[in-house]
Amino acid sequence: MTRTEKVAAVEALKEKFSNTEFFYVTDASTLTVDQVNKLRGMLFEKGIEMQVVKNTLARKALEALPEENNYSELFDSLTGPTAIMFTEVANAPARVIKEFRGKEERPILKAAYIDTAIYAGDDQLGTLSELKSKEELLGDLLGLLQAPIHNVMGALNSGGNTLSGLLKALEEREG
Repeated sequence: MTRTEKVAAVEALKEKFSNTEFFYVTDASTLTVDQVNKLRGMLFEKGIEMQVVKNTLARKALEALPEENNYSELFDSLTGPTAIMFTEVANAPARVIKEFRGKEERPILKAAYIDTAIYAGDDQLGTLSELKSKEELLGDLLGLLQAPIHNVMGALNSGGNTLSGLLKALEEREG
């Protein structure tokens, strides 16, 4: 790789990192070509882009970005074979990895960057897969906001029936 190609690769990675809130640093080495193709297909279905990168280029790209993003904690995970998964949904790569690893031991999660928080180590995979996406959180919030209205409407509806039934019963007794 020439110096010009390296500079271009660092710039492309820098842009990718700065435009993506969530990404996972993984090790997908030792997977066969068929397994990698299957994994890439599963990732593609979920809108996740997997890119194999050179650690030094990824590190240079991350070092060029603002310090407040907290990227420096990822540097320890940039060793050995590295594939980075870029996503718009924080928990999607973790769920795909768990599903794919039903029988496999790879890909291994080295680290995940979730909106300035770092999750380091493969043992974090369960925690990451249980994170709720933005859409799920909005759905929960909407459900919480609608619950009191449903309760009031249910009480009013059942109260009307109860009152009506009570009046009928009283009328029948007198008649």
